[in-house]
Amino acid sequence: MANHKSAIKRARQTETRRIENKYKARTTRNAIKKLRSTTEKEEAVALLPKVSAMLDKLAKSNLVHKKKAANLKSGLAKHVNSL
Repeated sequence: MANHKSAIKRARQTETRRIENKYKARTTRNAIKKLRSTTEKEEAVALLPKVSAMLDKLAKSNLVHKKKAANLKSGLAKHVNSL
């Protein structure tokens, strides 16, 4: 266990960030699944910018690699255009 005040604080901060990061990543994955499963063009067009923004935020905070985020966005855009 942490012995110094700074180490105790760091452990608290790490746990808080871990929970927030898990929430953000899970929410984005669910949004991607929802977008991929939709069959209506209008709904998909409305969802695409929101999902893209979520992916950009994940890449910005290094939760996913920026190229992975770009590949996911590209694939989702292809899916929406094919509807």
